[in-house]
Amino acid sequence: MGWWQVDADTLAGSRFVVSALAETTSGFLTLAKGAAAHPGERAWLDAHLPAYRSRLSADPITALFVHAALGRHWIADFLTPTPAGEGETPFDDELEGIRATPAEVVRADLAVALGGPLPAALERRDDLAGRAADLLEWVWRETVLPSWPRRRRVIEADIVARSERLSQGGWAATLGGMRPDMRWLGEGRLQINARDYPPRDLAGARLLFVPVTPSAGWVSWQLPHRYAVAYPCWGPLAGGDPPPLPDALGRLLGGARAGVLVLLDSPKSTTQLVALTGQGLGSVGRHLKVLLDARLVRRQRSGRSVLYSRTLLGDALIDSQGEGDG
Repeated sequence: MGWWQVDADTLAGSRFVVSALAETTSGFLTLAKGAAAHPGERAWLDAHLPAYRSRLSADPITALFVHAALGRHWIADFLTPTPAGEGETPFDDELEGIRATPAEVVRADLAVALGGPLPAALERRDDLAGRAADLLEWVWRETVLPSWPRRRRVIEADIVARSERLSQGGWAATLGGMRPDMRWLGEGRLQINARDYPPRDLAGARLLFVPVTPSAGWVSWQLPHRYAVAYPCWGPLAGGDPPPLPDALGRLLGGARAGVLVLLDSPKSTTQLVALTGQGLGSVGRHLKVLLDARLVRRQRSGRSVLYSRTLLGDALIDSQGEGDG
């Protein structure tokens, strides 16, 4: 199995990072795979997959590049740069790093991803980094940017949820299930995947965690000082837009308050609700108080966190309003 040796200082300096490029790259990987992990992703694929495939059909060199870059068991390293980790880097700045990758580095990364020589049509080309950047820019502009504010709120909510779990259960609870086959093994060992890769010692390095809303994730590094794990947000957060708000429910409770009630189909903290709704902390708190007083939601303490969820009465109200609109 592939695992990293992580010392206490590295864990203490680790952090969660928002990356528009990582979100775009994960969307690109999902488009290339053409398979959805949940209904929300299926709707997104249905909306954008035809245009993506049409674009590649019109550009055989880029299509061949994509096949090579995604390889058999490895993504070409230059496509998944490690974030700087010092605040959020603008998308264009992150993309420029890919565009500026030297041609010889691109070809070497492609050979590793393929596990063998490049196709003849690619082996002498010096424009592959530019083609990769152009494709990612198209994915960003056409499929990610229109929904980036909502995606960003989901990412922020995931960071809140992971941070709350860290405070309650430590790193073993936080990292377990972050990616398939990823778990804390103890004695400073973090299993990254089940593949037979040599271990890496991260002593003195910075470890970054990069949540994305599509289902595709990866690991990356910029030796010797930065490593990153890009991972899918928790399913209840990333499952697409919340169900449409029934008109009658909005009239009864008010649109903002009804939206909070709809989101509480699974337990969430106030901070998560702020991130998911885009409303202020005071507004969310007032909505929750009204819903609590009406016995539509309950609150429960989990470690240091207070979580809110719908009661049976709240569920019944949602169900009845949905049926009434139908």
